[in-house]
This record gives sequence, C-alpha cells and structure tokens, in this order.
Amino acid sequence: MQHQMSEKGMELLMSIESFRGKPYDDQTGAEISSWVEGATIGYGHLISKDEWNQSGNGYKSGITEEQGKELFKKDLKPFVDGVNSRVTAHVSQNQFDALVILAFNIGLGNFGGSSVLKLVNDPSAQTSYPNLESAWKAWNKSQGKVMQGLVNRRNAEWKIYSSNSYEHW
Repeated sequence: MQHQMSEKGMELLMSIESFRGKPYDDQTGAEISSWVEGATIGYGHLISKDEWNQSGNGYKSGITEEQGKELFKKDLKPFVDGVNSRVTAHVSQNQFDALVILAFNIGLGNFGGSSVLKLVNDPSAQTSYPNLESAWKAWNKSQGKVMQGLVNRRNAEWKIYSSNSYEHW
C-alpha cells in the first residue's frame, strides 16, 4: 500500500523546519544575499547554485509562505516515495509519517542503509542495536558530536512512531 504524508505529519514537519522567506545560510542561520553552500529558503529548501542564478525564480529576493508550502511539498515527495519504496513491512500512518520525517532529516541514502529500515522491515534482523528504538535514536550526531537538538528530534519522531503522539520539540 502506498502511503502519503498525513496533514498532521506535514504540519509538524513544517513547524519544525519553520518558514523563512529570505535566503539564509543553514549552518549559521544568517540571511544571505549571495549563494553559499547550504543556501536555504522556505521550509528548509536547499537552494542549488543553478536555482539561485535562474532569472525570475525569486529566491534571491525571497518567497511568500504559500510559495514556501508548495516548495516544501515538492521537496517532501522524493522522501514519501523513497520511504514507500524501501519499507516492505505494513506500517500505520503515524509510523509512516515518522519514517518520512526521519528520512527527510538524515537523507534517503542514509535511511536506505540504516538499521532503522532493516528493523522496520524485519524486527528480527541482526544489527548492532538491541532494538528499533535504539537504532532510531542513534541518529543523534552531527559532524561526530551528539547534538541535543537531534536527540530531541529523534525522541519526538520516536513518539510519533511508537505512540502516535505528534509533538513539537
């Protein structure tokens, strides 16, 4: 069965990513007026150099929240499709939403090779983690360091997955 992201899941992810109408550097959060690696706009849309230089797309001068929502839905689609194509087990709507939110954050490549995916598809799969929850919560590092923001995010995603509780962290 092909799932779609629920409205509840999309609303939570948009609130997490939070809307920014002007381009900014996703590493520093500072507004930018020229393209840098990590240039971002809207709800976490990474702006490619080609997009930045396209005439008439408006990223340099900013976008409206409505444009941001449309961009977000386009950005989310590959993750929805990617989770649908990789998850072979039956999952509920809240579990699907949590898996998409995780994949959106860690990337489809990482998700596709993860112990999380192995354990969702086969709860008795051999991994280096004792259970799905610990495999899930292991995605808590950035550049080798445990980040409290990622710990909080993983805990919230796990609550969605395990108890259908959609809470911002």
